[in-house]
Amino acid sequence: MSLVSVFFSEVLGTGLLLLLGIGVVANVLLRDSKGRGADWLLISFGWGLAVFVGVYAAYRSGAHLNPAVTVGLWASGADEYAPDVPITFGSTLVYFAGEFVGAFLGAVVAWLAYRNHYDAHEDPGEVLATFSTGPAIRNPVWNTVTEVIGTFVLVYVVLALGNTPTMIGPLGVALLVVSIGASLGGPTGYAINPARDLGPRIAHAVLPIRGKGGSDWGYSWVPVVGPLVGAVLAGLLARVF
Repeated sequence: MSLVSVFFSEVLGTGLLLLLGIGVVANVLLRDSKGRGADWLLISFGWGLAVFVGVYAAYRSGAHLNPAVTVGLWASGADEYAPDVPITFGSTLVYFAGEFVGAFLGAVVAWLAYRNHYDAHEDPGEVLATFSTGPAIRNPVWNTVTEVIGTFVLVYVVLALGNTPTMIGPLGVALLVVSIGASLGGPTGYAINPARDLGPRIAHAVLPIRGKGGSDWGYSWVPVVGPLVGAVLAGLLARVF
């Protein structure tokens, strides 16, 4: 499979992931949405099912959809998720590019779907929360630790699922994301994916959203660094065992 095809596959899969993931948060938080006021469990399931859709959409490239997964695979030496595309420095950069571009575009399309509700919403913090993650209690060190733990669980189990039948893999990853959200999502909103947070945060910064406020760039490094560290730890441990 060519790296050009990998790029577009990851753009499509990650774009659908973010469209549906941001969509479920917007449905729960934004003014006058029919889902407004629903609970955290709906958000957790919404993100899990968004992963399920994204994995199938990007199956040809191995459906990384997440720079942390790409880095974890590289650290582990595993190529199960894209046997025709060896995980090298060059292919990793292509995966990164597809993931970040797809995340940005998915956020833009989600904004289009909820445009009237964004314009009517009066809480800038909740508007930002539909796009990117934020801490319940702001402590960058411990927020990073939370992201390391959540991403370690994600990547290590994804590597384990690489040895299961293909029909179980996407469903298994989806349920894994639901589990992480329900169990570990409270402190930081469980980015567990640098592209999932940074791409939509950039979209939030550039889109013409009425009264949106700032994009909280001071926190933006946490959902990038934490997942990458967690992914490397998971990949190295998988290599050992």
